[in-house]
Amino acid sequence: MVLIFGGAYQGKMDYAQKHFKDRKIINNIDKWIFELIKEGKDVLQEIEIFLTDNKNNVIILNDISCGVVPICPDLRRWREEVGRFMGVAAKQSDEVIRLFCGIPMRIK
Repeated sequence: MVLIFGGAYQGKMDYAQKHFKDRKIINNIDKWIFELIKEGKDVLQEIEIFLTDNKNNVIILNDISCGVVPICPDLRRWREEVGRFMGVAAKQSDEVIRLFCGIPMRIK
């Protein structure tokens, strides 16, 4: 698995399409996690299933862990769950790449 993360509109999808043409690319995982929360699902369980099913794919998400902590409890939980996803996914990934200002930084 390849995990690509960074802020919104930093070039994550362009980078993935250019460098991983032979793999399935799954984008907006952060939004999927928010939907899981809204639906009242067990986020950790869903994440484990997702990661098991996508071991050979490229996973892209916005890093929402930086900046001001939201006041709204649901948004705060979303931020925490995305952070948890990133930690678990990074451990299972062969490569972890952060894009900032369009510049890729290979972390793993």
